[in-house]
Amino acid sequence: MADKKLKITLVKSTIGAVPKNRATVESMGLRKIGKSIILPDNAATRGQIRQVRHLIKVEEVEV
Repeated sequence: MADKKLKITLVKSTIGAVPKNRATVESMGLRKIGKSIILPDNAATRGQIRQVRHLIKVEEVEV
């Protein structure tokens, strides 16, 4: 059975964001608007998503 992954896309700028949120987005590997990354679906990733949910778009993908 394949592991679940999450495709995360940065849709809003981090310019006016709280520094903690900006650091979270950058630690996820997102640098530019429109860029996407695929991360594993685990508790740590879900926590990061919850913190910056207003800046990103999340989709589930099967890999």
